[in-house]
Amino acid sequence: MESPDTPPLRTRRKHRSLAQELVTELSQQIRDGVIKRGDKLPTESAIMEEQGVSRTVVREALSRLQAAGLVETRHGIGTFVLDTPSPSGFRIDPATIVTLRDVLAVLELRISLEIESAGLAAQRRSAEQLAAMRAALDALNLSVAHASDAVASDFQFHLQIAQATGNRYFTDIMTHLGTSIIPRTRVNSARIAHDDQQHYLSRLSREHEEIYEAIARQDSDAARAAMRLHLTNSRERLRQAHEQAEQLRG
Repeated sequence: MESPDTPPLRTRRKHRSLAQELVTELSQQIRDGVIKRGDKLPTESAIMEEQGVSRTVVREALSRLQAAGLVETRHGIGTFVLDTPSPSGFRIDPATIVTLRDVLAVLELRISLEIESAGLAAQRRSAEQLAAMRAALDALNLSVAHASDAVASDFQFHLQIAQATGNRYFTDIMTHLGTSIIPRTRVNSARIAHDDQQHYLSRLSREHEEIYEAIARQDSDAARAAMRLHLTNSRERLRQAHEQAEQLRG
């Protein structure tokens, strides 16, 4: 049962949809060079007025852009563009990942990528990198009640693992995919699993902790196994939802 303070599901879906439209718009401006590397983004109020959206939508969009590594928010100063994505070469547009079928396809790519990433991170991680993983995981555990913040922290945990491989291509692909690789940006996985939110998040937290502990022990095989379990669990939850949706349409 939802709290009286929780916005209705329809409202949350509308906010997420509008936020994704804003992410697409701002990302395009960055790619086109309208907003250049190092430029400061307009204020929240200016974006609200220009785009005709609420502050909640603007903050959700900025959170996704930050998690994708495109912008950086400096407290008390503003939000700045970090990089300009290449217009050519390998590219998956997060705006195109809109259906469960799309998310499942990205998860298949993610499974093949991140299992080996976890194994290499266990072999090569430094003490500083392990501390960064712990910090990201702690932030995730603290922010699970706020969907956008939880997604950003979840992504940062997986990005820190990629960085610990010492192979920049793992990091490049993960950064490119951004928050689109986290299924909860597209679907409510707890509802799909017919599970209550707290139990779902507790199980997710255990899966993350097992990955972290294996990397901390520098146990490559256990790290790969923990990552495989975590991602295949996500895939199966989403596959079930997809099948249920197909049956309802049929």
